[in-house]
Amino acid sequence: MEWRKSSHSGGGNDDLCIELAESASGVWVRDSKDPDGGRLEFERAAFAGLLEWVKCGELGRE
Repeated sequence: MEWRKSSHSGGGNDDLCIELAESASGVWVRDSKDPDGGRLEFERAAFAGLLEWVKCGELGRE
């Protein structure tokens, strides 16, 4: 898989940075600081919904 990191990553702080990879089955997400650790797989529609949820500022309101 070809992993991509956000252009906002790499600021030298301890913030969480994620990487994404696309596959035939969906979108994979991993922690860039632990590339050999766990990974999450999302169906494309579910990942699109997650992005909309984050963009709307819903993250952290639960």
